[in-house]
Parts: sequence; structure tokens; C-alpha cells
Amino acid sequence: MIRILLADDEAMIRAGVKAILAADAELEVVAEAADGRQAVDLAISHHPDVVLLDIRMPVLDGLGAAAEIRRAAPGCAVVMLTTFGEDDYIAKALDVGASGFLLKSGDPRELLAGVHAVAAGAAYLSPKVAQRVITQLSGGRMSAGARARDRLGVLTDREREVLALVGAGLSNAEIARRLHIVEGTVKAYVSTILTRLDVRNRVQAAIIAHEAGLVA
Repeated sequence: MIRILLADDEAMIRAGVKAILAADAELEVVAEAADGRQAVDLAISHHPDVVLLDIRMPVLDGLGAAAEIRRAAPGCAVVMLTTFGEDDYIAKALDVGASGFLLKSGDPRELLAGVHAVAAGAAYLSPKVAQRVITQLSGGRMSAGARARDRLGVLTDREREVLALVGAGLSNAEIARRLHIVEGTVKAYVSTILTRLDVRNRVQAAIIAHEAGLVA
């Protein structure tokens, strides 16, 4: 069972998201918060597997809550719930360690897929969000692609192969099965990749993989 903390200051949004999650027997909402400070406190007390955070909340916004949760409860994967027009917030959330980004107006299947992905240790970007993040961070796709490909020069062929699968949203267990290696070896590869690319998390690594053309 994947245990979820849902944080949004709008009760109707929480109800809608909770209803979607309830359709999956493997997901359980164990706590709800109406502001960022509550979210941090509940994450520490409940130790959920996944925290779904609205970016804009009172008392403490989603960015501040995500940063505190990642420090105080590093075992919790953080997924940001966002709307279009919040590109600056998304870029900043990458820096505080968010593992995924989902559109509130997106397909409900993306919500379920995203929760499962981050709970399994993978990164997940809603496709429309991913395009906006890449564009916002890159300042132009061609130049971003060139920079990303240049950064890949520090990786071995095997590490590039693993990075491509990270970019495709696969978890460590799925990568291990695909490459016919043990999961511990995949974890070691991912750790090395993050260090060599000088990025904090799988989301940032996945963006580089997309920019460099490793992911179709």
C-alpha cells in the first residue's frame, strides 16, 4: 500500500484528488493538510510514501513545505500539483528536491501513474509540464540540447543507458529488469550519474536526458 499525504488549501481540490486516488486499491490517503505548515507537520508524524503538494498555499507555500519535508522526512517523495503559468515555481521546486510535477487539470491517469512512479523511486513529469520546464530552464531547445549533450561527456556508455531509462520514468527495479542487472547496481549507477552531472535528483537528471535526446 502506498501511503499519501495530500496538501491543498482548496477543499474541493482535495476532495477531487482524493476521489481519483481512491479508485486505485494500492493507494491510501493517510492525512490531509490545508496549508504548507500542516503538511510539514503531518509528513513528519505520518511518514507517508508520497506527499502531494499544491505550490500555492497559505502560511507556508508548497516550495517552503517541500524543502522542509525533504530535510525532515527524506524518505517522503514530493510531488507538486501545479497549473500553467507557474514556471518559475516549478524551476525552484526542482532545486528543493521535488520528484514529480502534475497538472491539476491533467488526465486522472497521470495522477495515478505519477504517484506510483515516485513511490517506486522514479521521477515523473506530466508531459505538458515537462515541455514547459525544459523550455523555461533551457532558454531555447537547440542550445539546451547542445549543453546537455556536452554534459553527457562525463558518463560512460552504460551510465548513459541508465540515464535514458531514468529519463523515460523507470524506477530502479524496472531499470534492473530491463538491463538484467541487480537493483543495487542500478542505485550505484544513478548515484554516480547524479554526482557526475552535478544535479540533485532524478527529475533534474531526467530533464538532461530529454534535452540531450536520449529519450524519444
